Amino acid sequence: MLVVFPGYDADLVERIRQIPGRRWHPELRCWSVPDSLATMRQVVDSLSVSGYQVTFQSTTPKEELLSAAERELRLRGYSTRTARAYIKQLRSFLQYTSNTPPDELPPSAIREYLYTSFASRDVSRSYQDQAISAIHFLYRYVLHRPLELEDLPRPRKESKLPNVLSGDEIRRLIKTIGNPKHRAIVCLLYSGGLRVSEVIKLRPEDLDEQRRLIHIRGGKGRKDRYTLLADAALSAVRRYQEPGVAGSWLFPGTRPDRHITARTVQHIVETARRRAGITKRVTAHTLRHSFATHLLEAGTDLRYIQSLLGHASSRTTEIYTHVSSAALRRIRSPLDFE
Repeated sequence: MLVVFPGYDADLVERIRQIPGRRWHPELRCWSVPDSLATMRQVVDSLSVSGYQVTFQSTTPKEELLSAAERELRLRGYSTRTARAYIKQLRSFLQYTSNTPPDELPPSAIREYLYTSFASRDVSRSYQDQAISAIHFLYRYVLHRPLELEDLPRPRKESKLPNVLSGDEIRRLIKTIGNPKHRAIVCLLYSGGLRVSEVIKLRPEDLDEQRRLIHIRGGKGRKDRYTLLADAALSAVRRYQEPGVAGSWLFPGTRPDRHITARTVQHIVETARRRAGITKRVTAHTLRHSFATHLLEAGTDLRYIQSLLGHASSRTTEIYTHVSSAALRRIRSPLDFE
């Protein structure tokens, strides 16, 4: 049974959390409680004391399926970000096939959905591949019918080279950032080749000042690793911390109990790019690409770079050999042959 109420109220949330068996559904933006008369009475008694108007809605088969998929994703240890992306993809899929239960759909109908929604439009291959992975998850782990999707084709992988900034462009980018907190974030991104999801979740104790290392906890694939903490990055963090930083996060958001958001970090980088007059497309991830490329150009072994980046396969790291200007400069164009 779903419990629906408008807006956000901290007191209301605290009251609903006292209900045994309650669950929050991020994709549905509502709470669910056990479907029993006793529970309904408890909800009404608890919330109506403060004058709240409570609305109950019976769950639909689609919502129950999404809820089951969400639970299975959490049980299997998928990250919150991946779980949300999968549920969003499954919601679109179930909406498209709303007239037929998914376990009764022929493979041809799933192919038609993928063609109509992705292949016939200008949609990235990675987004299309994510939709296929979500549907595979639904049939394999929720419906327990994996064989029906054995022949479902995946799009060919794109082979794009990353954008990389020069050392001078990196310095110009950082120089334009006046806010000490923002400068510290960008310095750490480049100093250790961090992902956005990693820098926003840093805690003060993750900076090992003695060994000049950054401890990344639960990175992509839920893997821990160490990467480099440059002296300049540490100095930037110290300048930012001089007034004192409350809370457990190194970079808290608008609420001290929550970290800064990835969107805010992207906005910081984009603003700095414009101020620095850099015309290339630059995102926070560009700093990670630049970190790896500059290490390679300085002669760092590819295996060490792989470890610092947290890549599971060396093949992923090898892409930087294609954008290293130092390596390319050693090759002469045939036009210059005498």
